[in-house]
Amino acid sequence: MAHMHFDVAVIGGGMVGAATALGLAKQGKRVAIVEGYQPKSFEHSQDLDIRISAISKSSVDLLEQLGAWPHIQSKRVFPYSGLETWELENCCTRFDAADLDLTLLGYMVENRVLQLGIWQALGDYSNVTFYCPDSLVSMNRNEQGKLLELSSGDVLTASLVVGADGANSKVRQIAGIGVTAWDYRQDCMLINVDTNCLDIDVTWQWFTPSGPRSYLPMGEGKGCLVWYDSPQRIKQLAQLNAEELQAEIERCFPKRVGHITVKECASFPLKRRHAQHYYKEGVVLVGDSAHTINPLAGQGVNLGFKDAAALLATLKDSDYSLNNLQQYQQLRKADNLIMQTAMDVFYVGFSNNLGPVKMLRNAGLKLADSAGPLKHQALRYALGL
Repeated sequence: MAHMHFDVAVIGGGMVGAATALGLAKQGKRVAIVEGYQPKSFEHSQDLDIRISAISKSSVDLLEQLGAWPHIQSKRVFPYSGLETWELENCCTRFDAADLDLTLLGYMVENRVLQLGIWQALGDYSNVTFYCPDSLVSMNRNEQGKLLELSSGDVLTASLVVGADGANSKVRQIAGIGVTAWDYRQDCMLINVDTNCLDIDVTWQWFTPSGPRSYLPMGEGKGCLVWYDSPQRIKQLAQLNAEELQAEIERCFPKRVGHITVKECASFPLKRRHAQHYYKEGVVLVGDSAHTINPLAGQGVNLGFKDAAALLATLKDSDYSLNNLQQYQQLRKADNLIMQTAMDVFYVGFSNNLGPVKMLRNAGLKLADSAGPLKHQALRYALGL
């Protein structure tokens, strides 16, 4: 029985999977995208989505190269130029775009807007086939590479399968690629608010004994608050009505958050995962399928876009050999591990409330603020420069 054959099948059409598919299509490859949900259409009058990403300059550069950024920017993006982090107010580390001769550090963008913009760019390519709504059921080897059966009943073959189907990746599970993982024993609540906060282009994070509290600017009069705490505390907050949650925020967040009105909220547990391998014969992993990270610095999707860029560079000659996939792993695994470890150091360091440890970490923050070139280099690394 003849099946449609593709050079690459991308399982998962979210932000990272769609960007990978777009880059492969630009290279002239025949690409299949298997995705369960089509992104909802966009109108400027819509409320902000609850899922938001801080997009770094390197991610914007990739999206521009792929031709997707104009589609994204034409909807709504929120630039920010400053970043502050502190535990005690007199021990604050500040980063500013001007320190690196940049006009801004990046953009706050709703995940749906990112995905939708990339899908619109994909619409320009006749060598892309969408299977949506659909999902992977089974994956087996055959003479053409991989034989994929989908929940719709469609069957296709591909020389290479890209697993971009998230933290619980079915591609990774079927391929038999193991993960190292642990639970941070914290949950995270995202809260969209109307606010009179004056920080319209500055994002900040305040460390408390129970977990960080952050502010993401989403344009004048709007913001997203991020509340990290124990699972029990987040569960309690999730059961409050909007007025009760507003009162808790105004009691527990810094006064600079201003007067707020709660619009929407959602919560999720924090877990770390890292695939033991990023590839196996005929399969390669990108984004959350390969690694998840503590969201303290908002680096998750930026690491995913770095994966996409590295994989596209590796596959530009249409070589899907194990040697080529190993090269991709070498390019990305160490960098992802460094960022995961850095976030874990922050998490562990600020989860300890012993007096001497607290004094040392605040002295470190104050020292970091005056570290000059070292501080700038850390910021450049975080921005992918």
